[in-house]
Amino acid sequence: MHLHVRHKSEYTYDIPVALGPQTLYLYPRMYPYQRLLAYELVIDPKPARIVRNIDVEGNVQQVVYFNHPTSYLNVCVDIELQSDEFNSFDFVLFPFETQRIPFRYPKAQEELLYPYLERVGISERVEHWARQLAANAGWQTTAFLIALNQAIRQFTYEIREHGAPFPPEQTLTLRKGSCRDYTTLFMAASRSLGIAARFVSGYLFGNPQQEHQLHAWVEVYLPGAGWRGFDPTEGSFVVNRHIFLTSTAKPELAAPISGTFIGQTNSRLRAELVFV
Repeated sequence: MHLHVRHKSEYTYDIPVALGPQTLYLYPRMYPYQRLLAYELVIDPKPARIVRNIDVEGNVQQVVYFNHPTSYLNVCVDIELQSDEFNSFDFVLFPFETQRIPFRYPKAQEELLYPYLERVGISERVEHWARQLAANAGWQTTAFLIALNQAIRQFTYEIREHGAPFPPEQTLTLRKGSCRDYTTLFMAASRSLGIAARFVSGYLFGNPQQEHQLHAWVEVYLPGAGWRGFDPTEGSFVVNRHIFLTSTAKPELAAPISGTFIGQTNSRLRAELVFV
């Protein structure tokens, strides 16, 4: 499958401001079944410098510097990639005892996975709900993750373009939320049973509701399978319709563009996302 996405972000300021360094997570990270065909980043006004590097979690990070005041900032990225079909269930959980939850990772893995096991947002209610799902799934690891995905899929979806994810218990109580709310609830439920989980931000092709905005989903680390994606908004495994921009233990670090400016002014953002 050939995927081509164009993402434009336009910031405007009432009076000229001095832009601090802007951090961009707008470069796709590749998976074995995907390959990048073309990438173009256009920024106006022209930056003084762009530094492209790899952050602490392995994401491609672009840090942009400016020399002169401006009343606007336009960022446009074009991404083309080839994304092949693959079997999401083509794995064997090993050591075999990890086929049931809760389990402990091998020590070497557990040490590296610590940030993704942190019990953030795990209330008593969230953990009880996760354990009920696990019990109904016979405490089987894969069956639990599928059941969790399907359970959140039944919630009422709402578009909320701005703001941090809701606390997991709030999403569970209201039974509604955006894709990032669903993702943080999935993460908390997984971590409550000892499964490492991280937040993923990117694009989703093929869902009219999601094709014109950034999308979020979750990856869990399964021994013998590595990081595997689940999309609770879709209620499905992540296959070849997702384009990955960043993955992180902390959802607040997944913003595609972040930075500061100096000046007493109001700022406005207009974003446009299309598959072409």
